[in-house]
Amino acid sequence: MSDLEIKNKIAESGLVNFDLAQLLPKGKRIGIDLKDFLFQELILKEKDFREKIAAINLDEYKDCYIYIYNSADAIVPLWAYFLITAKLTETAKKIVFGNREDLEVLLMHNAVQTYDFSELIDKRVLVKGCSDQSIPENAYIELVEQLKPLVKSLMFGEACSNVPIFKN
Repeated sequence: MSDLEIKNKIAESGLVNFDLAQLLPKGKRIGIDLKDFLFQELILKEKDFREKIAAINLDEYKDCYIYIYNSADAIVPLWAYFLITAKLTETAKKIVFGNREDLEVLLMHNAVQTYDFSELIDKRVLVKGCSDQSIPENAYIELVEQLKPLVKSLMFGEACSNVPIFKN
């Protein structure tokens, strides 16, 4: 080895890079607005509502993540959510009430809570700071909760520019 050899000090440091985006469940996200199932987008008529739910093409929702919301200024009884959810559970991966962000928070919560972090035990971990995908802030909080009792140290950012979070 010559004195001019370029060494990758980051690779030699034993630092493990962890990208939270790898936990983001893959699949199409679809929003369903209940106003589209209401009479004149204002009133829930049970018979009409049930007919519209029955007419849903399940193929459109196969293996999708669905969030149900109501953009109308209408009061929708809880049983309406039961009906639409009962129809879609046959085909969808997950259904939530709320907006797209609510769906993403729940999906990442489930992913962080069920991920096996054992490969990171006693490691120096760097959580990637930039991602091409939008990651809910709450996922980072839950990640720290999971990693704190396991890892030797935790940093956030990029290898060339990181913020130390803690050392055990």
